[in-house]
Amino acid sequence: MEPKLAERVKALTPSTTLAITAKAKELKAAGHDVIGLGAGEPDFNTPQYIIDAATRSMNEGHTKYTPSAGLPALKQEVVEKFKHDQGINYEATEVMVGSGAKHVLYTLFQVLLNDGDEVIIPTPYWVSYPEQVKLAGGVPVYIKGFESNQFKITPEQLAEAVTDKTKAVIINSPSNPTGMIYSKEELAALGEVCLAKNILIVSDEIYEKLVYSGSQHVSIAQISPELKEQTIIINGVSKSHSMTGWRIGYAAGNKEIIKAMTNLASHSTSNPTTTAQYGAIAAYSGPQDDVEMMRGAFEKRLDAIYDQLVQIPGFTCIKPQGAFYLFPNAQKAAEFTGFKNVAEFSTALLEVAKVAVVPGSGFGAPENIRLSYATSLELLEEAVSRIKEFVENNAK
Repeated sequence: MEPKLAERVKALTPSTTLAITAKAKELKAAGHDVIGLGAGEPDFNTPQYIIDAATRSMNEGHTKYTPSAGLPALKQEVVEKFKHDQGINYEATEVMVGSGAKHVLYTLFQVLLNDGDEVIIPTPYWVSYPEQVKLAGGVPVYIKGFESNQFKITPEQLAEAVTDKTKAVIINSPSNPTGMIYSKEELAALGEVCLAKNILIVSDEIYEKLVYSGSQHVSIAQISPELKEQTIIINGVSKSHSMTGWRIGYAAGNKEIIKAMTNLASHSTSNPTTTAQYGAIAAYSGPQDDVEMMRGAFEKRLDAIYDQLVQIPGFTCIKPQGAFYLFPNAQKAAEFTGFKNVAEFSTALLEVAKVAVVPGSGFGAPENIRLSYATSLELLEEAVSRIKEFVENNAK
């Protein structure tokens, strides 16, 4: 019998990053020396004190259900984190903990959108934003972040994109895939448009701790009380504390939206994994030395590898200010080597040079590729050397 799948699922585009990672693993398993630069996760293990706290929680019998919105102690740690890091005051009832920031975003769009509601998504974007909007019956509306403006959108672009169906805009700073950061002034200008047009701001701040070269992360919610009320912040411990597999993320914002998200979670996940929540409590309440150690390591890799990357013929790249990705424009390199587009060029890099990168088409930027520097400097230098050699050897 041929299954009759729901139309909403048929319209989904598979995750480009996961597909590339799977292909790279397949080649590795076949004995090929593949360097994977596709993964969106730190290469460090979770700090030991977090692992110890989670283990201790299980031994103490904390293995049962928790409230759907998360353990009260964890929600309080999130409240304290916002107070300490951004100077924003939230109540515990304005916080919902979910099974990773991705699940929290999914839940938000499910409770926020009706069929036909529009969500403005700047490009380049994280691959799951459009798919999650579509799954909730919404319509993604794209605004191009031009490379000449560090891939960031302007207030004029935002105002022009707004219609009577616009429900929200997504701001991701620091950005995946570009690593760019919006300044306080830029956020304030975008915020004025959102306030004037009564648009909800979905502020994805998952990379907030990973900033470089003296750059500073600013949350749009900390700029004014009005913008705080207009904003739902999405964050988590995945990137900051190298806890991607623990699946703990959270949302903070309007109490009624948070309540609706909690109600939906109660009928889907019941609660985030109990043990992982105790790990997250330790992550926020414990020493933050490991967070700074990882940030410093990423910055050293970025500084070391950036100059080598821009020496590749046909590559141009803005140096990122945060996250752990480089997002070079590889269009000319693709043309030099006789490929129709950057996606084909990326496939050849994997099959011939044995370097896995993610084509920018998955992020709404088909001329670019994304390389993660969440791997050792030795492997990064070897990967860039292979790419350079591939381009030079195949130049037409």
